[in-house]
Amino acid sequence: MTIFGDRIRKLRQSKCLKLRELAASLDIDSATLSKIERGKRNASKNQVILLAKTLNENLSELKSLWLANKIYEIIGEEEEALAAIQVAEKEIKYQSKQK
Repeated sequence: MTIFGDRIRKLRQSKCLKLRELAASLDIDSATLSKIERGKRNASKNQVILLAKTLNENLSELKSLWLANKIYEIIGEEEEALAAIQVAEKEIKYQSKQK
């Protein structure tokens, strides 16, 4: 699953940026960015923020895709994945009300 990476690649290409150009703005090499786009490596939270700024995209949307990839990586193959997400959703809602 590479929802985040696919989105980054499409954004980069739509802005006619070369892999090395976008990688330079993140202070990483183009091989690392290529791995992020292909879902072979996770971007850091700071890199997601820089990507949003550099690509002039909504940070919240990119962070949501990034988090979705992280969640899938952890539980995506588990039979109980959807049930676990539902429990986590309830906990997130409960905790946000407590704040």
